[in-house]
Amino acid sequence: MNSRKIKYAEIALISLVWIVLLVIPVLFREDNNNPIWRSIDNQLEILVPVMILFLLNRFLFVPFILFRRKSIMYLLTVSGMIVLLAFGSHYYDTRISLPPGNGQPSEIKGDKPPRPAWEEDDKPQKPPQPAKRHPRPVPPFTNVIILSLLVTGFDSGMRSGLRWIESENERVRLEKENIQTQLGILQNQVSPHFFMNTLNNIYSLIELDKERSRQAVMKLSKLMRYLLYENKNGKVTLSREFDFLSNYVDLMKLRYADEVEIKFSVPENFTEAEVPVLLFISYLENAFKYGASYQNKSIIETSFEIVNGHLQFTCYNTKSVFSDNHQNGGIGLQNSRQRLELIYNDRFNLTVNETDETFTVKLLIPLT
Repeated sequence: MNSRKIKYAEIALISLVWIVLLVIPVLFREDNNNPIWRSIDNQLEILVPVMILFLLNRFLFVPFILFRRKSIMYLLTVSGMIVLLAFGSHYYDTRISLPPGNGQPSEIKGDKPPRPAWEEDDKPQKPPQPAKRHPRPVPPFTNVIILSLLVTGFDSGMRSGLRWIESENERVRLEKENIQTQLGILQNQVSPHFFMNTLNNIYSLIELDKERSRQAVMKLSKLMRYLLYENKNGKVTLSREFDFLSNYVDLMKLRYADEVEIKFSVPENFTEAEVPVLLFISYLENAFKYGASYQNKSIIETSFEIVNGHLQFTCYNTKSVFSDNHQNGGIGLQNSRQRLELIYNDRFNLTVNETDETFTVKLLIPLT
């Protein structure tokens, strides 16, 4: 929920509460002979001091005391204001609003007028009946105290809850921005690293075969076009990613020719989905860097499979005698693991199996 919707919901809820407080005495009044405006006027005498406390609480006490973690001072301040307003309401009710004579009417409603003397003589007098006493209403200052506690508790709780929601939204937004920033940094590290190795490969190929070096330049131009135009949002479709990796493998085949046995396979039929760009290239780079050899028979096999809604990537290579068992390190694999953790959290499975002669990487990621 964005901040504008939160603000509108807050205003609507506050308005509803005050409307309910204002109309309740009208809907549930006991004496229907009294006009409605009289009930509203009596209720306003209670709601006006409560409204004053509500405004003070909303714009002064909560933001400048409670939100600054001065809870004890906040409780003392609100309690003092409630006592002050209750005393003022009691003073207004007893000293100002009642009529002269301490508010006692000259005669009790419902009593009959005095009977003439001659009627008293003719009929036997009945013993006087005590006047019926109506239950004394709750004093207004009591209502002020109760409503003040309810309104300040409601307002403080709502402000605290909405503030927590806003802080959570801000935290999530910053986390997303941080993830995107880190992913951008990691991707910018991968791209120069990849092109540096590829240009070195083409440079080595120029001296061996000019025709194959031209083909290599064409393959490289396709790879650059992919990086520049096909991944603006950080993700690409499976078909695009497969084409990119296939072009890379073809580029490596031009360089190594028959010295290295290179296999690359993708599923024939699959449902199109999006995957992070340049996620698999680090493993292929390391496979050629540490597994390709002109002196010994080398094998590099890469395959993709769709398994229960997941994409399984497998990269296997034999180790070159010059690799010195450092394949598991390097900036490429470190960045790849960091990206997996940032994007998929714990929803991926990465396993690395290494022996003295082989190195195998298996990666399983969700496609949903």
